[in-house]
Amino acid sequence: MANSLASTFIAPPSLRHHPIFRLNHRQNVRDFRFCAKKSSEAEPENALLKIAWYGSEFLGIAASFLRSPSKTADSGADVELSVDGFGKIDRATVVDSIKEDFHRSYFVTGNLTLDAYEDNCEFADPAGSFRGLSRFKRNCTNFGYLLERSNMKLMKWEDFEDKGIGHWRFSCVMSFPWRPILSATGYTEYFFDEKSGKVCRHVEHWNVPKMTLLKQILRPSNKKSSSKT
Repeated sequence: MANSLASTFIAPPSLRHHPIFRLNHRQNVRDFRFCAKKSSEAEPENALLKIAWYGSEFLGIAASFLRSPSKTADSGADVELSVDGFGKIDRATVVDSIKEDFHRSYFVTGNLTLDAYEDNCEFADPAGSFRGLSRFKRNCTNFGYLLERSNMKLMKWEDFEDKGIGHWRFSCVMSFPWRPILSATGYTEYFFDEKSGKVCRHVEHWNVPKMTLLKQILRPSNKKSSSKT
């Protein structure tokens, strides 16, 4: 707060040539140039990441037509969660369903408890965001078609007033000719709607730089090490 106020302070004419003011002015200019440079460098990365994100979505759709459907039962689709007298689902019930979805590796199977989410739930990750539970389920299912094998585990769960946070670890071998290995840790924020108790925002955070994930996808794996994954 103090730094924000200092940056908007306009010195009176009598102090504008004071050494301290000149120093702060030069520092502010350097800080502004640094932020501008950092922002301009990040723009190409963000654009490239978005291209890769949308490309993977369309590639997953294409793969869904070429590969046979998974034999894993979609056990979460038809589950109806109980509500109270006000039509609200208990928080603990929703959280338990999310933890069960992790056991079903819902990130790559699309097998999640649909009744735990709002139909227009917002889904966001480092590349972008969209609304729609059906689209999220479709994307997760199709992404699974691009994997040779995967491993996903919920490491820790935290409860807060308006949300829960699930910390996870994920690794997979993608079924591209060069068989890249994708490995990362991260966490997902699950925001709960006050009226329904369902998840209304699902926000993913990866504990690795965005470009590192893209480089992992582009890097050929070592056949010997990948066979042991």
